[in-house]
Amino acid sequence: MSHYCDLAPGHPWHGPYHDGEYGFPVTDEAALFERLVLEINQAGLSWLTVLKKRAAFRHAFDNFEVDQVAAYGDRERTRLLNDAGIIRNRRKVDAAIHNAGVIQQLRKEYGSFAGWLDFHHPLLHSDWVRLFKRTFRFTGPEIVNEFLMSTGYLPGAHHDNCP
Repeated sequence: MSHYCDLAPGHPWHGPYHDGEYGFPVTDEAALFERLVLEINQAGLSWLTVLKKRAAFRHAFDNFEVDQVAAYGDRERTRLLNDAGIIRNRRKVDAAIHNAGVIQQLRKEYGSFAGWLDFHHPLLHSDWVRLFKRTFRFTGPEIVNEFLMSTGYLPGAHHDNCP
């Protein structure tokens, strides 16, 4: 089976993401929220589709500023569901808005989204999945795995001989 490290180098979309972001620690709240939203939106689609829409996602979701997204109401939800630049799936849009509110709540106890992740780190994959399912919406095993791997909380993003 091919590994992302074998497929990404030199690719116009996968290459820069693999070389500069995938598997590297992330602590910035907007960047963590972006990764969570992108991983949720990747469900059922290719990662390439999500990468190609990334700039549109950033614009549509106010650069993933958690407080702004958490405050979205019906008008913003409708705007997102009509935005051809992003993935227009009601459950995914609703999850993004809901999860922004969850992150606001996590701040109260842990100081930040990264603080919450760090408090629980390290966990077994199965424990991470249970924790995410109790905390967030639209976070199944694959989404949790890729989110945590992409942000450096789970090992395995790059193989030992990664170019």
